[in-house]
Amino acid sequence: MKHEIKTTLIQNIFRIILALFMIYAGFSHLTFNRVDFQAQVPDWIPMSKDVVVIISGIIEMLLGLGLLIFKNKRAEFGWAMALFFILVFPGNVSQYLDGEDAFGVLDSDGARLRRLFFQPILIAWAIWASGAWSQWRVQKQHVKK
Repeated sequence: MKHEIKTTLIQNIFRIILALFMIYAGFSHLTFNRVDFQAQVPDWIPMSKDVVVIISGIIEMLLGLGLLIFKNKRAEFGWAMALFFILVFPGNVSQYLDGEDAFGVLDSDGARLRRLFFQPILIAWAIWASGAWSQWRVQKQHVKK
């Protein structure tokens, strides 16, 4: 049984910002940052780096649009986005370990290392701003009763 969770104005603002960021990032995967994103694809991925960048860009745009548009599925899109951030994290680690520069700002080991600490923030942001965490807690409480 699903219980729709109302999100606060602050959560909605942060959800919209995250959704727009994801749409923008996905678009940039397919256009002007395509080569930079290829630097994040580990060599051990058994696919063309360009194909991985294209697929991940499309997924980012779909997640962003879903989080923005589908009110009754926000929590599901929040969990999916958090999972996406977890799945792409090895690419960020690989970029750090391999010393791959990208975007004009990830041009030092320190910058690439600092970026790794932002990933858990993105995961928490997606779960919180979508209302996914609150919905899960309410469902968990109802199961106990």
